[in-house]
Amino acid sequence: MNYRHSFHAGNSADVVKHSLLIALVRALQQKQSALTLIDTHAGCGLYDLNGEEAGRTGEAAQGVLRAFADANPLLDDYRAAVQAVNAGVNMGDGPQLYPGSPKFLAQLLRPQDLLILNEKHPEDVHTLRVAMRGTPAAVHQRDAYELWLAMVPPRTPRGVVVIDPPYEQTDERARITATLAAAHRKWAHGVTVIWYPLKERPTHAQWKHQLRKLGIPKFLTVEHWLYDRDQPGIYNGAGLFIVNPPYAFTQGLPPLLEAMRAALAPEGHRGELTAEWLGG
Repeated sequence: MNYRHSFHAGNSADVVKHSLLIALVRALQQKQSALTLIDTHAGCGLYDLNGEEAGRTGEAAQGVLRAFADANPLLDDYRAAVQAVNAGVNMGDGPQLYPGSPKFLAQLLRPQDLLILNEKHPEDVHTLRVAMRGTPAAVHQRDAYELWLAMVPPRTPRGVVVIDPPYEQTDERARITATLAAAHRKWAHGVTVIWYPLKERPTHAQWKHQLRKLGIPKFLTVEHWLYDRDQPGIYNGAGLFIVNPPYAFTQGLPPLLEAMRAALAPEGHRGELTAEWLGG
């Protein structure tokens, strides 16, 4: 599956991913000690929802635009972060620009926190550097999995690594599994977030089985299945694996998940947005 960020900016997966990232980082920031936030597949940082690539798919209509049309206050933090990059833009028809994970993370930084971004694609990394001007982010152009291992443990007492690949390579899941195992050996208490698309339940169940065998004690999976039945051969939703989520984050999950499920459910479907522990 090819899931390049620019074609899918602002879709339902982005709403879930970025809402949960905000909640996760804010839960960690209840402690004053510094955080290092690392995004291994950072993309372009900022996307034009009316541009050629996002406009070709039109997926924002079923994602960020639904979130903006919903009145649930649990989505206020997400909407505020999107509005922040649309300052000075007429929002009458909804946001025109969509922030990628780097922009969401940059908005969450405290003075003591660090932000490290990585993007291997030569055109995208140039766009990313332009998008992140004026922020304290350090931008790298390296192999994502090599950088992941090199950056952990971070120099700050705590940190979060976000892995959000396009799944273009057939061995992507195998590389994630192997690198996660190695990274966890180096940094057992670190927080790791891995995004993944959902296509077919049996295939995904096999990957979860492989990850469960790693024996990581605190391993949460959040899955958003858009449709009440699998739609063969198409994108059916997305999820996050979260290693070592803080207690404050997990305690606040149920109402947030229900708010997003209700806002994003396609017409004629209830959808499913759930969290379960893989280990521990």
